[in-house]
Amino acid sequence: MSSTEEYQTTHGIPSVSQSSEKTEVFELNEEPKSGVSAGVDSSSANEGVVLSSLDEDFLGQLEEIPDKMAFKIGEVADIVGVKQYVLRYWETEFQVLRPKKSNHNQRMYTRKDVEMIFLIKKLLYKDRFSITGARGAIKKLKKNIKPTSEKRQTYRKYLAVIEKAKALVRGIERLEQKLG
Repeated sequence: MSSTEEYQTTHGIPSVSQSSEKTEVFELNEEPKSGVSAGVDSSSANEGVVLSSLDEDFLGQLEEIPDKMAFKIGEVADIVGVKQYVLRYWETEFQVLRPKKSNHNQRMYTRKDVEMIFLIKKLLYKDRFSITGARGAIKKLKKNIKPTSEKRQTYRKYLAVIEKAKALVRGIERLEQKLG
């Protein structure tokens, strides 16, 4: 075992042989081109990592986020396992990470922000993306998830129409009972 393989094993960094063990969560609309992973620039060393796969450790971390409305920066740093200054730096590098500020000018992160921080940490530390590559990967992921949100809205409208139709049928049945 080479020193690189040993380092990858001890730090949980996936190698090309480990990448097939990941769980598929998101589906991308297009395949990566020329051997480079989706959303990764060619200068990145992540050619074997596929954006669409998220491992079980990552999903487990998301499940362990406390059920709270807001988190202060210190709480988020403890939950995610990074220093506070790293979070402040990531805010400057990733547009998707913009926590609101309280009346006392403290950063207040939502659960969605904490989930995004976990994703950023996974992309940078585990998948070894560059900041530019991680930024592109997140942008591509959001682009491919958006149609799912639109489908969800369409489905909700469909359910609302069905409920209205059922209510109309019940009204007609009541009228038939009164008349007949």
